[in-house]
Amino acid sequence: MIIEGKALHIAGGSYELYSDEGGLIKEKGNKQMRIAVTYENGEIFQHFGRTERFGIYDVENKEVVMKQVLPSDGIGHGTLAGVLKKAGVDVSICGGIGMGARMAFEEAGISLCPGVYGNADEAVKAFLNGALQFDPDSACDHHGHHEGHDCGEHEHG
Repeated sequence: MIIEGKALHIAGGSYELYSDEGGLIKEKGNKQMRIAVTYENGEIFQHFGRTERFGIYDVENKEVVMKQVLPSDGIGHGTLAGVLKKAGVDVSICGGIGMGARMAFEEAGISLCPGVYGNADEAVKAFLNGALQFDPDSACDHHGHHEGHDCGEHEHG
């Protein structure tokens, strides 16, 4: 894995998800959508696999009804998708993200809006209004911002 640059996928075991506030991540309501944003000081962190926390937004009727912060504990690219799936995440907004993590999101059934910059709260609002600009080809190279893609094509809860 280290020498040949191959991906390492570790699965199994059990874990509980705790927020930065010290409590368990609350369960998502039946009629809610949950959005996860790579998060650092209120901004969208630009390297998915190195994010130390996610902003978790619970949405009902296109309104954020609760926001929590979930630490990632630096567990790695592909595993993060499993953690977010267990947390009930439907959509993830992030900066750059590699192909391995993209495939893990697809397998987990989580929609992905990569290549987003700026304030996390504002990005969630833009998503909910069908106006989030994202770059579907964004990678972890951080070399420029491309013309956006309308993330409003996803279903909203």
